[in-house]
Amino acid sequence: MSEPGVGGDEMPELPEVETVRRVLEPQVRGRKIEKIVLNRLEVIAHPSAEEFERKVSGQRITGMGRRGKFLSIALDGKDTIWLHLRMTGQLLVTPPEFPKEKHTHLVFYLDDGQEIRFIDARRFGRFWLLQEGETDIFTGIEKLGPEPFAPILTGDWLQKRLGKRKKSIKECLLDQSILAGIGNIHGDEILFWARVAPGRMACSLEMKEWERLAVAIPAMLEKGIEDNRMTPEEYLAGKGKEYRNGPLLAYGREGQPCPRCSKTFCRIRLAGRSSTYCPACQNENGVDIQEK
Repeated sequence: MSEPGVGGDEMPELPEVETVRRVLEPQVRGRKIEKIVLNRLEVIAHPSAEEFERKVSGQRITGMGRRGKFLSIALDGKDTIWLHLRMTGQLLVTPPEFPKEKHTHLVFYLDDGQEIRFIDARRFGRFWLLQEGETDIFTGIEKLGPEPFAPILTGDWLQKRLGKRKKSIKECLLDQSILAGIGNIHGDEILFWARVAPGRMACSLEMKEWERLAVAIPAMLEKGIEDNRMTPEEYLAGKGKEYRNGPLLAYGREGQPCPRCSKTFCRIRLAGRSSTYCPACQNENGVDIQEK
């Protein structure tokens, strides 16, 4: 199910996290959490593991949400569980007989016999329980920028936020305090669509390029969500870590022909992350390149 070259050390991004939400929510909405089994206490970041288990057990799930790369589980007691999958986190809804993965750290047992399992080989993923009215000083969500689908996202808004920055535009797109949810994969896709090279300094972009980015950001993330559309059966078969993510236009295509101009894709590293782009039809030097 994965596109070649996708995955590995890449963290699930907004489209993948939204896929998790859309697949799992219909399966768990209205279900009561009868008990919790914690195999690794450190996956609970707030409050204590004991308090988390005590307060969550017996509550009913009323829905699931997403903020950037965070998932939320709303409970009928007005409390909210927040979680971040980090690099290798997987969240599954399984029948009880489904084989348990080696790194299963947390299991919610539901009243219909199903189980919500959290698996994480690297153990970076975390859960937080925020009680009704509790100020969130724990998750970091308050530091996130707006969602990429928010009406505020225009070329003018991007230019005002980023137009003076002497950082690469790719680094700016990955800054979660600017926009929430964009990661390395979809950052490459956005920049390819907008015909802007990832290494361009943000301060060098012209207004027409900001306007193209304002269109490309929601468009490519929506494409990612649609590309990842799958049934619960497909999701479970992939154990919550197989995403379609394709066909991708730029990411992971180093050495392959550009689908727009047939030139060869190149790869550079920016702030420790790889970026793939077409040197011919993405704007490297500030001279605008018209769409072909």
